[in-house]
Amino acid sequence: MNNIINIVDSHCHLDFPDFSEDVEGVVSRAGEAGVGWMLTIGTHVSRFDKTLAIAEAYDNVFCSVGIHPHEAAKEPEITSEHLIRMAARSQVVGFGETGLDYHYEHSPRQAQQRNFRLHIAAARQTGLPVIVHTREADGDTLNILREEYEKGPFTGLIHCFSSGPEMVKGAMELGFYISLSGIITFKGAHELRETAKTIPLERLLVETDAPYLAPVPKRGKRNEPAYAAYTAAAAAEIKGVAPETFAKATTGNFFRLFAKAERGELT
Repeated sequence: MNNIINIVDSHCHLDFPDFSEDVEGVVSRAGEAGVGWMLTIGTHVSRFDKTLAIAEAYDNVFCSVGIHPHEAAKEPEITSEHLIRMAARSQVVGFGETGLDYHYEHSPRQAQQRNFRLHIAAARQTGLPVIVHTREADGDTLNILREEYEKGPFTGLIHCFSSGPEMVKGAMELGFYISLSGIITFKGAHELRETAKTIPLERLLVETDAPYLAPVPKRGKRNEPAYAAYTAAAAAEIKGVAPETFAKATTGNFFRLFAKAERGELT
């Protein structure tokens, strides 16, 4: 593996059952691979205590609080004020993941849209970024982002980017960041790689979405934060920059966007 020092896995799920017996090992292997920090993402407010406990156990792990669009109609009904109160803990640095998923539609579209808007309201009120999931819903995702932005500015990112040029354009107009996952290494992802070339380096992040979407050459295995190093190396090649340049830029981007997160001293 190409060791790229001190990159950030900006989106993983360390609270998922896949890691229940191995969190310490996962965090350790990430550090050995040059992945200095991780953001473990909230998907259920009903399981937030577990997400928070993992972040509080490791100085280099942060977390977010939110309800995944799949869970929008299943989780307890909450308000943006509920999210804001939960985000008061020091390791909570953003809201989400939230957004729209029309591929599976595990929750009705109306519930997803309401959920999305209340996360944005929390982001607007606190200045913390919103972490956006969009799948087969780019038109509605951009419409909601634009409508909400007219009410007042907020920051955020499109995670696990798999869309096209229109989403890049819309995200850039809003001042958003875009996070690349292991999908960019997949054999059939030619169009995505071409689109990734057009995203400004100063707006890029890198992620695993672990335990899902392990990059080549680990595809088919359980993904984990250490494998962000493979994705970062592939993304640097796509952008035509040195791995060290890509690492420095994306790490800086992460801490600029997630301004509440403290780098600390890596051991």
